[in-house]
Amino acid sequence: MQESGLFSISDFAKFSRVTRDTLLHYDRIGLLTPTSRGENNYRYYSGHQLAIVNLIRTLQQLGMTLGEIKELKDQRTPELTYEVLKQQIDRIDKKIRSWVQAKKLLLTIQKTINTVQNIDEDKITVQFLPAEAIVLGCLNDYSNGRALHETLLTFYKDISKKHPDLDMNYYVWGTFSKERIKRGDWVGADRFYFINPEGSDLRPAGFYAIGYMRGGYVHGDALYRRLTEYIDKNGLEICGDAYEEYPLNEVCVTEENNYLMRVMIAVREK
Repeated sequence: MQESGLFSISDFAKFSRVTRDTLLHYDRIGLLTPTSRGENNYRYYSGHQLAIVNLIRTLQQLGMTLGEIKELKDQRTPELTYEVLKQQIDRIDKKIRSWVQAKKLLLTIQKTINTVQNIDEDKITVQFLPAEAIVLGCLNDYSNGRALHETLLTFYKDISKKHPDLDMNYYVWGTFSKERIKRGDWVGADRFYFINPEGSDLRPAGFYAIGYMRGGYVHGDALYRRLTEYIDKNGLEICGDAYEEYPLNEVCVTEENNYLMRVMIAVREK
């Protein structure tokens, strides 16, 4: 800082965290003019201009061009400045909501992958699972030869209509009723669902027989047979829905035949 209380351009650049060339550019386009020039034609800036530089940088980071910022500077009034700042604050709030949703999605996927780390894929276990928030669709309609992709499309339409603000970028899995599992009918889910921390439905807390199998989508016959045989041989009975998921899928596995399927069937002792 000079004796006059002004900053040289080098010091001002250091304290404002912009480059000297940036300050020269601001000066050329009339966005930020030095407070004064010395006899040597050196540029000098005042302390209050630090706040102006910080605002310029912030507005740039939010997407405003230097031309738009200069227009605001040239036409500034309290009302105009307030309105521009309000628009930028609204954009920030929108970005925050978007990033929060993105973080929830990534954490859910990360959690799903973590649930199958170091598991014995060949072993069936019975575990108590706490309730988990899900978004559950209506009963699927396969009448008149409706294909699986048609029922899935209906699921998305119904959920988007029922929950227009809900993030739907989650994996979609399927449930099967206990009646269908008992009679060996496990092709075409009764309902679709996705795990979402903001879901208004629940996968109920309780004991589940859990098994795993490698393979592509809709190829789980062998796993369902293993699970139902295990349930019968171990003094258990099916008391609720089965939940079919693929914790390892195309997001983290290159070959479809190496996807990991997990089936969880609600059980209790006979």
